[in-house]
Amino acid sequence: MSDSGDVPNGVGDPEEKEDHVDITDSPAEMSTSESGSRTEEDDAQSQSRDDDEADSDEESGVSDNANDDEDEDEPALKYERITGGIPDLLKKDSASALTITNNKTLALGTHAGFIHLLDMTGQRLKSYKPHQASVLDLCIDETGDWIASASMDGQVIILSMSTKESYHFDMKRPMKTIALEPGFAKKSTRGFVCGGLAGSLVLREKGWLGHNDTVLHVGEGPIWHVRWRGRLIAWANDLGVKIYDTVSQTRITFIDRPASSPRADLFKCTLQWQDDSTLLISWADHIKVARIRARPRTATTAATANLPPLLVEITAVFQLDCMIAGIVPHPMQPSALLHPDNTSAHSRAPSVTALASSPSSLLILAYTPPDMSFNDELTEDRTKQARKQADRPELRIISRSGEELAADALSVTNYQSWGCNDYVLCEVPTEDSAADAGKCYVVVSPRDLILVKPRDKRDHVSWLVERKRYEEALEALEASGESVEEEGDGLTASQIGQRYIEHLVNERDFSKAAKLCPKVCGHASKRWEDWIFVFAEKRQLQVIIPFIPTEQPRLDHVVYEMILAYFLTHDRHALYDTIKEWPKDIYDIAAVIVAVRSELEKQASTSSTISSSPDTTILMECLAELYTANRQHGKALTYFLRLRRPNVLDVIREHNLFTDVKDQVLLLVEFDHELMRKREEAGETIEDGKSDAITLLVDNIHSIPVERVVRQLESQPRYLFLYLDALFTRDSHLVAQHADKLLKLYSEYSRPRLIDFLRASTDYSLERAYRVCQDKDLVPEMVYLLGRMGNNKQALTLIIERLGDVRQAIEFAKEQADDDLWEDLLKYSESRPAFIRGLLENVGPEINPIRLIRRIKNGLEIPGLKEALIKILQDFQLQISLLDGCQTILNGDSSDLSRTLDNNQTSGFFLTSKGKCPICTRSLQEAPQTLMILFLCRHVVHASCCSGGDDLPPQPDPVLRGVGILGSSGRGLSGKIAFEHDVRRRLTKGCPVCHNRSEGLRT
Repeated sequence: MSDSGDVPNGVGDPEEKEDHVDITDSPAEMSTSESGSRTEEDDAQSQSRDDDEADSDEESGVSDNANDDEDEDEPALKYERITGGIPDLLKKDSASALTITNNKTLALGTHAGFIHLLDMTGQRLKSYKPHQASVLDLCIDETGDWIASASMDGQVIILSMSTKESYHFDMKRPMKTIALEPGFAKKSTRGFVCGGLAGSLVLREKGWLGHNDTVLHVGEGPIWHVRWRGRLIAWANDLGVKIYDTVSQTRITFIDRPASSPRADLFKCTLQWQDDSTLLISWADHIKVARIRARPRTATTAATANLPPLLVEITAVFQLDCMIAGIVPHPMQPSALLHPDNTSAHSRAPSVTALASSPSSLLILAYTPPDMSFNDELTEDRTKQARKQADRPELRIISRSGEELAADALSVTNYQSWGCNDYVLCEVPTEDSAADAGKCYVVVSPRDLILVKPRDKRDHVSWLVERKRYEEALEALEASGESVEEEGDGLTASQIGQRYIEHLVNERDFSKAAKLCPKVCGHASKRWEDWIFVFAEKRQLQVIIPFIPTEQPRLDHVVYEMILAYFLTHDRHALYDTIKEWPKDIYDIAAVIVAVRSELEKQASTSSTISSSPDTTILMECLAELYTANRQHGKALTYFLRLRRPNVLDVIREHNLFTDVKDQVLLLVEFDHELMRKREEAGETIEDGKSDAITLLVDNIHSIPVERVVRQLESQPRYLFLYLDALFTRDSHLVAQHADKLLKLYSEYSRPRLIDFLRASTDYSLERAYRVCQDKDLVPEMVYLLGRMGNNKQALTLIIERLGDVRQAIEFAKEQADDDLWEDLLKYSESRPAFIRGLLENVGPEINPIRLIRRIKNGLEIPGLKEALIKILQDFQLQISLLDGCQTILNGDSSDLSRTLDNNQTSGFFLTSKGKCPICTRSLQEAPQTLMILFLCRHVVHASCCSGGDDLPPQPDPVLRGVGILGSSGRGLSGKIAFEHDVRRRLTKGCPVCHNRSEGLRT
């Protein structure tokens, strides 16, 4: 294994063979810088065909250009900038990583931590932000379902696009690269390898108890790149590239870096598996091709016993005159074999024999450093330290022998600011090997995605036609048997059609010319645009408008905007119909909106109201459609409300326009009530006070603040009441600041519910509320407020004098529980039989009936007095009976409980020899036996464990006392009673177990 430090033959100055390719935003062919001047000359030639002298001048100019074209090389590839949503995505962000699935879905990582899933046209399919820093590497499994990402924030995240399964790993250090195991989606191990600035390559596999980490390598600097294919894992660190065999679990080789290589992090390493046994390695300006094969079977010896089962051979090593930002295998193009004369005459161009003998070549993304200052990093020279502007990146096709077959310079946005590590080259996977000839690639810069496609026979013919080499183009066209009418302007029926249209325009037969345009122009958007502008210059745009295509081809947005401007001036109903029918992405919606709004403002300035004329209405319809198409639903909402669109509430909910409606609340509520009135007139039953607009405002108070709504609805008290009432029903605290206002609105619009509000809320001012009720003469509400203010007597007076409701007066007195209030009620009732009877019928524990009866004056006739007294006596008798019954039950329960207690305390107690004292936990039966005390709570403890038990007199031995040795002391009932009395006197705290429990102590 050796490194070649010499530049192979045929590799020279890149500027000597460089093709500068302009990247366009359409799928059309890429053109060199001279193509623009030739187009201008073609236009001039077509406009002056009758002038012989001018014609001869033009012919000589074309000849000169043709001679110049002969010196040009035909681009080996064609390019188109992938647009779609990419310009918007990279407007404030920049691309950092890319990978492509088998179903041709692009996964684009950015420096802001986003991952965008795009189709090949750049349309965004999905976006998510798994990281907080730059996404440095991406990997997708074969199914395209699992996406793994490594980031500068140290996170490794693996997500499934079809399920909720995901894995998140915090590696603590910036991660540079990651690779999933083959068949990741079908394996339960969910294995992957990752590495970064920590310098360790870690293999993680899922087991029963989580992920198991296996460190494959550590200690040789950061892991810059890793790729896993089949059984082999290849990775690069500061020292070189290593390959690991997952089957034998051994490292099979080490491929070192050339000693003269620049620092490892300055120019990135790229590892690309061409197949299961071929690895392409590019690092700085070196390329190596490694071939892995099985080790030949030989007799096992001590020297060969531990050798890995695989061998690695370096089949190619060569150095280029540029740094390599990416490398992929590239099939040999048939066009290169068929047209060897199109290659340059430089020394490094291969021969036809060399091309035919090479089965495939290498496509590299070449980066030429602006200087060699990276070799002298310690310099103090300011000019060397300053960052230089970079050259354009190039796509070069290199043979396996190191010969450069073709080179194209790419027009990348802000290429002067990018370095080698800012570019990425990815291969678009193909479904089968038969499609290798049509392989595509994607070049990524921080601001661009460029799709690279191989050129075919049609491209070759188109290239010849663009350079006026018509004879060669016709020969090639005849040989291929294909038509290029849509891409070139060869000598075909389309050219005759062009001249015919030009003749018709000169004859002012515009109608016939317009009808001929679809057949002649076909899918050529440029032809369409040219002729449309010709019709516009002749003021006959209305003739060609019905034939202008909106798809296949899609013209420049200026054309469509010009047509819309024409309708805006001449036919506004046609403008509205066109806006609804046309695709919204074919013209600049913002520019059309500006034009329509300007016209609407002119109409408004000359009209008394905003919708005073049909033209104004149709202009608002157009603006509503345009804002909706531009996803500015908030601005469209204003016109929906003015136009009284019935679905405006659904639009608000569907597009979450609650913040946009917060300044148009009154307009929204008025519109909703107008719809309610129309439904009522149509015979539909409408629930009183039920407003969809009010419900929407209440349901979204976080987006539509209450204060802002109240300010807008103050001019319409009825709407304000409905809103505040709905808020109060939802949560009374929401209207705390507007309680006084809501109280007044209740008094005006919902008098029966005012008392409920007064009872439910405590946020209003009692004095203001009383004044409102007093102005409205709302007596029950005044009574309630006086009671809350503590003016009970005045409240009782109102009940008696204004309402005359004895029951309410009694209930009020019961609520206040004020004896003076009862006294006032009794005094007032002395001369009013109706009140006396009411008091007698509703007498309760609050007032003694005797007290009321004694106040009845002699001779006062009270209707129903007898029935009231009988009821009082019956109630009293019932109370007496209930008391007697309760007393009998209580006595019986007390007797039962007393007997149970007595039985429990006087019954026998079985004490075993294993019993322990609950205080000291020692055995109760000891030798010699100590004094034990049994309490009525059935606790048995040592006397010494009781408070005061140490002072008890000693108990005579029961054996000696039984034989009469101790004499008469301790014998007899009187002695036992005396001893028990002494024990009770000394044990001041009783049972120690129960005492400890009462004190909250554990025993």
